[in-house]
Order: sequence, then C-alpha cells, then structure tokens
Amino acid sequence: MAISELSRAAAAALVGCVAAACSVWVETPDDRRASSAGLGGEAPGPLDLADYRLVDLSHAFGDETVYWPTDTAGFALQELAFGETEGGYFYSAYSLATAEHGGTHIDAPIHFLEGGPDVASIPLERLIGPAVVIDVTAQAAEDADYRLTVADVEAHEGEHGRIEPGSLVLLRTGWSARWPDALSYLGDDTPGDASQLHFPSYGEAAARLLVEERGAAALGADVASIDYGASTDFIVHQVVAAANAPGLENLTNLDRLPPRGATVIALPMKISGGSGAPLRAIAIVPPSN
Repeated sequence: MAISELSRAAAAALVGCVAAACSVWVETPDDRRASSAGLGGEAPGPLDLADYRLVDLSHAFGDETVYWPTDTAGFALQELAFGETEGGYFYSAYSLATAEHGGTHIDAPIHFLEGGPDVASIPLERLIGPAVVIDVTAQAAEDADYRLTVADVEAHEGEHGRIEPGSLVLLRTGWSARWPDALSYLGDDTPGDASQLHFPSYGEAAARLLVEERGAAALGADVASIDYGASTDFIVHQVVAAANAPGLENLTNLDRLPPRGATVIALPMKISGGSGAPLRAIAIVPPSN
C-alpha cells in the first residue's frame, strides 16, 4: 500500500472512530496483505473534520505551569539559538526541562505499580477512545475535598447509559478555571510542602467501579491528581495502576465536551522508562453534540 493510501486509510479509520463512538481498529499483518492484494475495496476518501469541533484538553507548558509542590524546579526553556544565521536564514532552537508530573500530563501504571507499564508501553487503545464526562462541578463548589462516589457514577449512567469498556472517563470539577493560580488550584502553594492541598477528584469506590467493573481504559480529571488533594495514601492511583490504566491529570476545557459522544486522543511524550510525561490531549466532538 502506498503512503498516500495508508494516510487515507488512517483518516477513514479516525472518522469511523468518531462516528461510531471510537471502535479502535489496529491493522494486522493479514490486513496489510489483503490491502496489498487489492482485497480491501475502494480507497477511503480524505479526512474531513469540517463539521466536527476540535477541543484542546491540555494546558500549555510555560512559566505559569502548575507543578506538584514538591517539584520545585518548574518548567525551563533554555534558548540555544535564535536569530539569523551566517547562511542568511532564521533559526531557533531550545532545550527544555520539566518534571514528569507537572502541567497536563499522564501517569503511567509504573507510577504506582512496581513492574507496571511505563509511558512508552501504554497501549494506544488506552489513549484513544470514547469520552465519558462526569460532571461534579456543583458538588465540588460546595466541598473542595469532594470525591466522586458510586452514586455519582450511577446517576450519570441513569441519564446517559452504562459506561462501556474502553471508555476514557473524564471528571469535570470546574477546577481548571482556577489555573494557573497555584494557591486557588491546589489549595496551598507552599513550595516543597504537599501536606495542605485541597481539591476534588475521584473516590476509591468510584474508581474501582470504573476500572475494575466498567473496564474504563483511563481516568482523567481537570485537577492536579486523580486522588483528591488531601489524600495521603493515593489509593485511587494504586487502584488505577493495578488495572494497568493510565491517569490523565490537569486537563482543561472539559466544559466544552458533551457527557457522551466525543472521542479523546491523549498522546504523551513517548519516554522509555518514564513514570509520566507531558500530554497533548484533544477531543473530537461530532456535529450532533
């Protein structure tokens, strides 16, 4: 199959993924042989997202990026070159430094599971899939330490249908509106001290329901952690890692997604051996939503 045909096939697969709540297709050697033999039918048309909304779910990295209080170095972008070269053309280049677990990022299972998959080993099926957005903004507004409950999940399912295996569950608390004010966002901005944090997130029982019973591919949230701020045992991280599921933290723009119907693509920097990595996550929202 020619490169252009591969591109069209990938594009058609993505459109089909969006239209069908993201039934992820992975090409096998048999598929490739069938295509080479001309058994795959007509080549699909070009990708057309004109009627879809594309939503950026990631905060940009920069001087204002919020990090866990114990990661005091922050984000550094060092200029290596900037300006016109001797050859008469413009050229710029930088080096960057960042902790794995700051800004919008992913937690690999190895973050809380000895021997678990690292960032580079997370299957794509856990990074691309149908989004389920559970809204607890009202509860979080009343209680900064609010944790998602089983009753919250069941109420969502009662209105929008049962959460299907392979879903990327995203918790909307409204906390991303506080970014990048670390004091407001984390509940405390004392450098090096993570003992006084207050923000909402998942509760243990709800997390177990989602990853162990519903088969969620990943859990994400618009807060700094998939455990609530005052957690000392990080039990949700432990539960999610044990299910080999990643966590997506410090997301944004969840208010622009429907409860169901969007497709999330959450691709981290592919760091071999990494327990986490910066994440560029987007959502594709079909016209009907």
